[in-house]
Amino acid sequence: MAVISSLQWKGDHLLLLDQRKLPHQESYLKQTAIEDVWNSISSLVVRGAPAIGIAASYGLVLWSQHAETTEPSTFKAELLKQGEYLSSSRPTAVNLSWAINRIVRVTLPLSTVEKMKDAILHEALLIHKEDELVCQRIGEHGLKLLKDGDTILTHCNAGGIATAKYGTALAPLHLAKQNGLTISAIATETRPVLQGARLTAWELERAGIDVTLITDSMAAHVLKTKKIAAVIVGADRIAANGDTANKIGTLGLAHIAQAYNVPFYIAAPISTIDYSIPNGDAIPIEERDSKEITHYQGERIAAENIEIFNPAFDVTPHRLIKGIITEHGIIRTPYEENLAHLALPDIENTEVHS
Repeated sequence: MAVISSLQWKGDHLLLLDQRKLPHQESYLKQTAIEDVWNSISSLVVRGAPAIGIAASYGLVLWSQHAETTEPSTFKAELLKQGEYLSSSRPTAVNLSWAINRIVRVTLPLSTVEKMKDAILHEALLIHKEDELVCQRIGEHGLKLLKDGDTILTHCNAGGIATAKYGTALAPLHLAKQNGLTISAIATETRPVLQGARLTAWELERAGIDVTLITDSMAAHVLKTKKIAAVIVGADRIAANGDTANKIGTLGLAHIAQAYNVPFYIAAPISTIDYSIPNGDAIPIEERDSKEITHYQGERIAAENIEIFNPAFDVTPHRLIKGIITEHGIIRTPYEENLAHLALPDIENTEVHS
């Protein structure tokens, strides 16, 4: 079965798969204004760093379609303001600001509002289309690390519904299936919002890929007792030195993988690399509503009058990462040097080694 699309541009509106309702209901929300997109990103209707960036780019398209000013300088100033507004929806995933900045840049040399509106739409469509190819290439490089019959362990959801197609961490599984190989997955449930249980397991089962669901607390036992070829997870932001922010729980998983000599990989497009920050200490960590922890399906499951700490992400130091699987190959240590190489123009599609 084809990989499901989480974003569909319809010319004058955007359709977003409501991931909050999965796996029980596949429904799309119609987005007609930039405010709709902000709310959908913030409330996890759409999630996954690449998908958030794509959604934000279409959010700027929707704003531009309704913008009434004909004065170029006023339009550009308002575009910057709207970009900052969208960036506030979720602070950790760098693809959000990356896509917004890319949209803003294409308008800078243009002299009329009409040309700017056309350029914004064209760039948003390009960002969407490019991500499909990026995910395919990540999958191709990731598949080189595996052999027929292998099992990987993954955390959270870095699949097709978190991107334009295929996903990042799950891309090797989808491509293996297409090529007649059998690569299976063990997915952690991913508390507190259960992205692994609700999304990853659903997505892989729907694609006919063998998947086993475990609770987060079972990961150490599984890595110790089962034959796991690799742990592969996605990323929301990668610092210049390779430190990586991903869904909360990833850091612990990386330590466990190291303890049991299981290689730990990050799978992410180079747009996830934030060259402006030197290391993971500078990555902003989003904290979310305490009800994600204290409530389940609308009912309180925790005691009253207790403190709640709900960070959505943690940062894995680069020393625990065996490699970063990108569209340009598998990046290995020394990360600061090799990631900087990716920022250069006309990079060849080859693997970068130490």
